[in-house]
Amino acid sequence: MPNAPRSDRTRLAPARPAPRRSLLRRTLGLLLGFTLLPAVATAQAYPDRPVRLVVPFAAGGIVDITARQVGQKLAERLGQPVIIDNRPGASGSIGTEFVAKAPADGYTLLMAFDTHAVNPLIYKDLKFDTFKDFAPVSLVGTIPLVFASSAAFPAKTVADLLAQAKARPGGLSYGSVGAGSSGHLAAEQFKVLSNAEMVHVPFKGGAPALTALMGDQIHLLVFAAGVAVPQIRAGKVTGLAVTGTARSKALPAVPTMAEAGYPQLNSGAWMGILAPAGTPAAVVSRLQVGIAAAVADPAIAERLAEQAVELRASSASEFGSFIKAEHDKWSKVIKDARLDLRP
Repeated sequence: MPNAPRSDRTRLAPARPAPRRSLLRRTLGLLLGFTLLPAVATAQAYPDRPVRLVVPFAAGGIVDITARQVGQKLAERLGQPVIIDNRPGASGSIGTEFVAKAPADGYTLLMAFDTHAVNPLIYKDLKFDTFKDFAPVSLVGTIPLVFASSAAFPAKTVADLLAQAKARPGGLSYGSVGAGSSGHLAAEQFKVLSNAEMVHVPFKGGAPALTALMGDQIHLLVFAAGVAVPQIRAGKVTGLAVTGTARSKALPAVPTMAEAGYPQLNSGAWMGILAPAGTPAAVVSRLQVGIAAAVADPAIAERLAEQAVELRASSASEFGSFIKAEHDKWSKVIKDARLDLRP
């Protein structure tokens, strides 16, 4: 068709091949899409079976109580049961190791306590990496610490405690929920600040520690205030002081350590949820949203506030930064005060 119009010649001309770069881009896009399909499918299906929430302390303590309350509401959000699995021992490291080695699929979670940030400063043979082996999900709540004595013990104030300690050097014992817990560190810091001598007796959780205190097996207990609130209110246990500069709403009659002359003792306990490292980001996000909704539930918040727990959620990245800051803070305290934290 030598005399065909220009428009016809244009229409009949063979199509130019697609540029190699464009073809490569489309191919890579398809490959990436196929790569992401399993993760997307996993996130959309999650959860399709019960979720295990490991509590690395004995049943009956404040970590366990909080896990059960929050877990129940989280289950409603996820549409699947949240099963509490207590695995106490070694300041929480036994249960923590179990979660570190679990599949990274969102079905095994850890209710971490403050010992999580301190254990690597104490145990040199941990079979997990505190930071690399976990994916932070969300902070759950904070609790002031309480210095409590048995009702039979003569000390009714911090000043009384010091008088007893100085009258009986090395003759007083204090308990905690484990080596490296915030209660243990606060008690050791108190010993340094006051020049008091006391022997540390670690327990596997708040409930057994409180039982020992009420049975006069130890003279003093320093731990998260929660479980002791009913006993302090009933006069079965004496609250000497709570950490911080503000009195606890759950224990308004108990003075603060600042009032007792020790404003340095202002740290509290905390709880939060972790997943094994490598858990899909979409699964972590779904869990974080569910936890945020659970801790915002007024009924749960009011119930746990009665045990001095202040519920508050966080983003995953905020919780990760919080754990690192706690680790660095206690590392400095241990170094500066030359604390002996051997179990």
